[in-house]
Amino acid sequence: MIHTAKRMEHLAPHFFATLSAKLRTMSAQGIDVVRLDEGSPDLPPAPHIIDALAQSAARSSSHAYQPHAGTPAVRRAWAEMYRWVHGVELDPDHEVVLLLGSKEGIFHAMQAFIDPGDVVLIPDPGYITYTRGTLFVGGEPFYLPLRPEAGYLPDLEAIPMEVRGRAKMMWLNYPNNPTSAMATREFFVQAVDFAREHNILLCHDAAYAQVTYDGAYAPSLLEIPGARDVALEYNTLSKSHNMAGWRVGTVVGNPQALRSLFTLKTNLDSSQFLPILDAATAAMTGDQSWLRERNETYRQRRDVVVRALHAMGLRAETPKGSLYVWSPIPPETTSVEFVTWLLDQAHLSLTPGTVFGKGGEGFIRISITAPIDRVQLGMERMQQALQEGW
Repeated sequence: MIHTAKRMEHLAPHFFATLSAKLRTMSAQGIDVVRLDEGSPDLPPAPHIIDALAQSAARSSSHAYQPHAGTPAVRRAWAEMYRWVHGVELDPDHEVVLLLGSKEGIFHAMQAFIDPGDVVLIPDPGYITYTRGTLFVGGEPFYLPLRPEAGYLPDLEAIPMEVRGRAKMMWLNYPNNPTSAMATREFFVQAVDFAREHNILLCHDAAYAQVTYDGAYAPSLLEIPGARDVALEYNTLSKSHNMAGWRVGTVVGNPQALRSLFTLKTNLDSSQFLPILDAATAAMTGDQSWLRERNETYRQRRDVVVRALHAMGLRAETPKGSLYVWSPIPPETTSVEFVTWLLDQAHLSLTPGTVFGKGGEGFIRISITAPIDRVQLGMERMQQALQEGW
């Protein structure tokens, strides 16, 4: 019999892996399911990014291993993007580490910084990788409730002193997945002060920072004076430049922490394919005007969803950022029961709020990463199902 390490007990199959199996079965039965569940951009990157990939791949010299640190050009590109998006100056040689997508770096952060018994402060609801990575290394999650009446910002003063003393890391994520909430600079100042006072590594997942609407701006944590003394910020081209499958991310900030994470990564991977690095460089240094048009496309889809939900009596807030609408569900049901019913009755696939923690109960997450006609169809199916009787 094959023995599996006990740490694997913390790695149950991901929700979307299980969902995909059911959807394949439905598709084989000829059922057309509208998918508004997963947050994978459906639009392609700009043509100049794909051209850079093709041109680099055509060179015979592009197919060898790359340095663990990647190319100097792509590190400079990340620093340059932070400068023009956030006004943050980064040293590309000491304050930028490349990642195989930000999810990889988030999971490995716990291996680099958390010992068994250490407490990790995690938002609830929140991205499941924060919890899975913590449990995998024997850390103890302490959940920070994100409540709508508080703008989905955690109450740091409510964290017990005993927990503060044992906490080694805290995760934040704005624009937020799944709630779509935005953080203010004032909250980030409070978080930096809290992390400094209690000697906590503050990690901010900024995956959706460039997906914003209605003139909203999502600040970088590193805009806060003193932040890089205590903080790391994770970023990715998955959402900002429609490059989810390319697996291009970064972590920036505190040089000492970055050295530890980089040392871990040199033992885990061998950098990336050079054409992907070259294309990432082109993505961040080339024309950015197409991002405004892309965000406008998302805004139109967002408005379709919010209008439909309001017509159904579900008072979802209109998000200013991210790829999701976070909506309450009808009373006297659970989020899992509700999305299962919608999938079976309306052939509409949404994400139950409890995928993101106990604090997600009573809500669903609706992704706007599908063409607007499919979004409209999905909302029509949902409305008709509710009219026929929940």
